[in-house]
Amino acid sequence: MINIKENEDLNKLNHSCAHLMAQAVKHLYPNAKFWVGPVIEEGFYYDIDLGDKVIKEEDLAFIEKEMKKIAKDGKKIVRHEISKDEALKMFQDDPYKIDLISRMNEDDTVISCYTQGDFTDLCRGPHVDTVKELKYFKLLKVSGAYWKGDANNKMLQRIYGICFRNEEDLNNYLSFIEEAKKRDHKKLGKELGLFMMSEYGPGFPFFLPKGMIIRRELENFWYQEHTKEGYLFIKTPIMLNRELWEISGHWFNYRENMYTSEIDEKTFAIKPMNCPGGMLVYKNSLHSYKELPLRIGELGQVHRHEASGALNGLFRVRTFTQDDAHIFMREDQIEEEVIRLINFIDRMYKIFNLTYDIELSTRPLEKYIGDIEIWNKSEDALQKACEKAGHTCKINPGDGAFYGPKLDFHIKDSLGRVWQCGTIQLDMNLPERFDLTYVDKDGSQKRPVMLHRVIFGSIERFIGILIEHYAGAFPLWLAPVQVKVIPVNIDYHLDYAEEVYESLKDAGYRVELDDRNEKLGYRLREAVIEKIPVTVILGQKEKDEKTISYRVYQSEETITVSKEDFINYLKERIAKKN
Repeated sequence: MINIKENEDLNKLNHSCAHLMAQAVKHLYPNAKFWVGPVIEEGFYYDIDLGDKVIKEEDLAFIEKEMKKIAKDGKKIVRHEISKDEALKMFQDDPYKIDLISRMNEDDTVISCYTQGDFTDLCRGPHVDTVKELKYFKLLKVSGAYWKGDANNKMLQRIYGICFRNEEDLNNYLSFIEEAKKRDHKKLGKELGLFMMSEYGPGFPFFLPKGMIIRRELENFWYQEHTKEGYLFIKTPIMLNRELWEISGHWFNYRENMYTSEIDEKTFAIKPMNCPGGMLVYKNSLHSYKELPLRIGELGQVHRHEASGALNGLFRVRTFTQDDAHIFMREDQIEEEVIRLINFIDRMYKIFNLTYDIELSTRPLEKYIGDIEIWNKSEDALQKACEKAGHTCKINPGDGAFYGPKLDFHIKDSLGRVWQCGTIQLDMNLPERFDLTYVDKDGSQKRPVMLHRVIFGSIERFIGILIEHYAGAFPLWLAPVQVKVIPVNIDYHLDYAEEVYESLKDAGYRVELDDRNEKLGYRLREAVIEKIPVTVILGQKEKDEKTISYRVYQSEETITVSKEDFINYLKERIAKKN
């Protein structure tokens, strides 16, 4: 999928199309006032104040029609440079533009604006030469957006759109959007009975029996692979005293996202992160340099107070389980351990056919703890380890955690969409704050270096990603129902179907028997709708010969084998995780 924001030509095209849309809106709604209309990865949007008027989805077609009319007229897009005083006078009736102009630096003595026909707007640009270039666009949706993103401000209307250079690219993108809608994890989660949400707990997901199977399989896989890598496992409390969060720095840097309660007249906080608990576990006993690196893993449930408007299925929730681990090591082990960890993450993602890019997020400009010298040293260590592991990393300045720089893993799903999941965060600050030590070979006390890391990121979010990645058709090892057994005729073949069903169930497979008195074609279609990986069809021939005929999901081919060969087939697919 193309990132519009990072493509220079498409960025300019979509920026110009945002102005075209604003001009059309102004024609149709003369009292409209405009806040900002930036380019985003998926096109552009514009925030608009229409007073009492409300734009609905069906109104977008009328706006598009007006946009095409303006584009056909072919007016040039002309840049003007004016003074701040001239800008204030030009937009004196528009409080949103006045706010933008007033907040500009005193050094901004020259302000640029762009005019196309009867429409002028503030803008740094650049733009295309003429509106005639804006032919292939589509308005995608409309939603509400608070002015400046502040819930205390007025709600504006945000119209999203996208523009391309040719019709083919636009149609391909619209097809992609339709496919993405079909894969929406909220829609599929409901249809497949995986999870639910309730108004009694906004942002707190409920996992249903079939969803719990997927979750359990992912967690079991996680434990198995981490055991191979030499991890030890812990579980830390979900609520801890405020003093601990002050030591860790969370209280001063993350307080607004934490849930708190009073216990014995003291303030406690539900953990938004697992790290401080991991520090206490390390501090619980003495450690020698011989033990390091010490890899401690935890599937820890955390709670974060997310804004209600940001909640989105399993992608943005208020409680989730991080597949956390904290690795304590000597400074001379950093490079080797990060390389090993990158290779481990690579192996995990390949199981799900997920590719990825790596980003190095560096020290935030303001909210950070520790000395700049330590930050510089940490950032350099992560970059070198990444390169030695055979990967390049893009620098993402200022986006590190407040306690250290990090390598972020941006995975790509089957539609080419990018998701930030795994992360490796190098931390030389928390070991200092918690006074963590180990005994070196000369008997002296030394300070360990620590890595925070996740691979799935959040179990809940990763499941949401996988639902969309697989379009709900999970590989055999993950599927809630692995095999569905269907007798051709209930009156004649049910006894053999029950025998096969019991055999598969006893062998440990997740199997269902469809013994409804419905037509065979109907039951087969149901199995496809439910996205069952393997459907067994048993008729008279199979009953007489004690064989099994089966179809793989999305295949019309029917394969007949012995019971033994069928069991071996299932075993091999599950072992290969496909």
